Amino acid sequence: MSAPNWAEMTRIFGRIGLLSFGGPAAQIALMHRELVEERPWLDEDSYLRALSLCMLLPGPEAMQLATYAGWRMRGVAGGLLAGLLFVVPGAIVIAVLALGYAYFGQLPLVQAAFLGIKAAVIVVVFQALRKVAGKALHGAQGWALALLSFLALFVFGLPFPLIILAAGLWGMFAAQNAARPQTNANPPARAAHSLRAIAIWGGLWAAPLVVLWALGDQFLLQLGLFFSKLAVVTFGGAYAVLAYMTQTVVQDFGWISTDQMIDALGLAETTPGPLILVTEFVALLAGFAQSGVTGAIAAGLIALWVTFTPCFLWIFLAGPYLEQISAQPRLAGALQAITAAVVGVIANLSVWFALHILFDQIRSDNALAIPIPEWSSFNGLAAGFTIAAAILMLGVKRGFVLSMTLLALAALVIALL
Repeated sequence: MSAPNWAEMTRIFGRIGLLSFGGPAAQIALMHRELVEERPWLDEDSYLRALSLCMLLPGPEAMQLATYAGWRMRGVAGGLLAGLLFVVPGAIVIAVLALGYAYFGQLPLVQAAFLGIKAAVIVVVFQALRKVAGKALHGAQGWALALLSFLALFVFGLPFPLIILAAGLWGMFAAQNAARPQTNANPPARAAHSLRAIAIWGGLWAAPLVVLWALGDQFLLQLGLFFSKLAVVTFGGAYAVLAYMTQTVVQDFGWISTDQMIDALGLAETTPGPLILVTEFVALLAGFAQSGVTGAIAAGLIALWVTFTPCFLWIFLAGPYLEQISAQPRLAGALQAITAAVVGVIANLSVWFALHILFDQIRSDNALAIPIPEWSSFNGLAAGFTIAAAILMLGVKRGFVLSMTLLALAALVIALL
């Protein structure tokens, strides 16, 4: 491995940030090509160990992988540079799209175009479900955890963090009899490093929340606290936590509508950077509804801060312990169980999206509040676009951005006829 200079790092990580479309799988592949194959900045083993660590941590694994790579090359400053270059381009695009949507999203032609986008979103989430299930479900235990996770969310409406906690504890318990490798004790400097990282990054994470509390701004404080909690429980990528976020921001807080939540995911899919930038979009819309453009910008900045500051904390805290962490069978068992449960969470999200797009009316007036469609409200046009999206993306293997664009244009043409 060789450490690059700052100009090279800025150019390459900037390139990664601008080209990081297609979700974490594509982003991880892009970084592997740029950092391992084309340049001797990281070796294969280091890259794979880092990827395993980032999948164990909460938050967007691709962004944290970029941060870890920068940290390995140039310390904390390098990690900051790499992580920010991965996030900032997409965050700027999301801000522009969200403000445009807030002003123009309710226009009939814009609504018509979004019908095509929503159809493509159904297929995108299904693709994510299929990919994760293929890698995560090994044996009867994996399938059982996925099924129980789906039922807990869809039928019983249990909180997402509780499901993740239960799966993790089960995984640790199931691995209790595994032989633990012997590791050397950490040197004293490691303990000092950990305390310093917690103090600095934990303090930065909490600082705006303390200011909002002192100012008495209840809306922004509630928003900041919620997205801070989201940053702690976001295991398995953005798709896994979307159901929990939707339940809270739509049903509990009433910040945005179901249609706006689906549109937010569709727009986040079209931008570079981690999909968890959907939190910025949601915050911008919620802030706009509260107090216009000023409130939108403030809410978007708070959401970005409390979503991504913890990512730097996790990496700068856990990075020096990578070798020890990756060798712990209990942690490996917890990660495997959480990943299996995430399959059920994504399955719940797939059903939720499909129901709200294919049916105009959903009721939940039964004993368990299970969402049940009104069959008479079936939207045949939405179903047709969904079939077209499946043909484009699953049949002829076209990408999401191209498929979404074609479907949005087709929806516009039909609306104009």
